[in-house]
Amino acid sequence: MEKKHIEALTSVKLEKSEDLYKVVDSLNRTLKERNLMFGLALDEKDQEKMVFTIYET
Repeated sequence: MEKKHIEALTSVKLEKSEDLYKVVDSLNRTLKERNLMFGLALDEKDQEKMVFTIYET
């Protein structure tokens, strides 16, 4: 089985938002065929911020 190489293209820190995961989910569903993946996580140092990352797969 071939492993997929995942490369982070960019990350941006944003204010925490309850609905931001909906945008990330929509982007992942829409753009997966273009070898793009999107991630969202709480900032480890500041729980009031989120980190949005774009990956190329």
